[in-house]
Parts: sequence; C-alpha cells; structure tokens
Amino acid sequence: MYVDLGAKQLLAAEKTERKIAVEVKSFTGNSEMTDLERAVGQYIVYNDVLLQVEPKRLLYLAVAEEVAQGLFEEPLGQLLLNNNRIRLLVFNPVSEVIVQWIP
Repeated sequence: MYVDLGAKQLLAAEKTERKIAVEVKSFTGNSEMTDLERAVGQYIVYNDVLLQVEPKRLLYLAVAEEVAQGLFEEPLGQLLLNNNRIRLLVFNPVSEVIVQWIP
C-alpha cells in the first residue's frame, strides 16, 4: 500500500508545517457512488495505517473541482465532510493548482 503523494502543507496563519499525505482519486468509473464507496473505503484503510506508522501525518483525499462541485456538494458528500470522515483537497486538473483544502 502507498499513498499517492507525501508533502508538507504550510499553514501561514500558524506559521508551522503540517505533514500530509494525499490520495488522488479520479472518479472516472461507471458509477460515482461506486467510486465514492471505493475511495472512502480506501481512505479509511490508509488513514488507519497512517495513524499507526506516522501519526503526525494527515491524510487528504484529492479530487478534481468537477467532482467536488458535484459529488461533495450533494447531501451524502456533505455528510462525509460534516462528520469528519474525510479531509478533502480540491484541485484544478488543467492548471494543476489546489483550489481548496477542506479539513
């Protein structure tokens, strides 16, 4: 098992560094719900493993803006975010820029 990207997120407000890991998901399957179930299941497994091996590193699920604006603005996506099931990183795949961090 491995996570797609390890990095340090600079928190300007606190002027401290926070170690993160990022799992990038494309949601290109036939069913967004199936993709979501797989992504959340994998996220939970990775997060639990990460808590054991590197407890100070936070895991983020990275999705394109289109996925975030669709799936994560729906009631189920909002429920996952509001219940702190996942941390979300939203990126623009064309400009390759992170547009939003949702802790």
